[in-house]
Amino acid sequence: MATESPVVAGQVVPVVTKAGHEFEDTGQSGGAHRVSGVDLEHTPATRIWFGKVSNEPGFRSFPHHHGEAETGGYVLTGVARIYFGEQYAQWLDLSAGDFVFVPPFLPHVEANMSTTDELVWLTARTPDNIVVNLPEVDDATLDGFRRT
Repeated sequence: MATESPVVAGQVVPVVTKAGHEFEDTGQSGGAHRVSGVDLEHTPATRIWFGKVSNEPGFRSFPHHHGEAETGGYVLTGVARIYFGEQYAQWLDLSAGDFVFVPPFLPHVEANMSTTDELVWLTARTPDNIVVNLPEVDDATLDGFRRT
């Protein structure tokens, strides 16, 4: 449910989501934990979702896609791999400081390739945090992935 827009002197004003008060009741996909700081659930935003995604060491998301949403990601810390393509046989590796664009409807798996360090992303999506989980795949089908 959208939050009423804060209005001062007839103008919508900025809204701050303080650390520790992010919205956690958002789309999830297994080992990728998402929290939002800007979304239609607790800010007046109507066309963007912006949040933080974290994967514990040796964890990965379920296979999923983001429907019509375009997704931009930025790796804050850690080493990530995004599996995609037929049977998730293609991948891209990312590390701290890297950006990624994931197109709408692209099935993929987000994996933390480290078994000792957390992976943390910042993610922006339009229009919202759409998460469509797909049938699970065995870890052995994901080249190079291993759990802790």
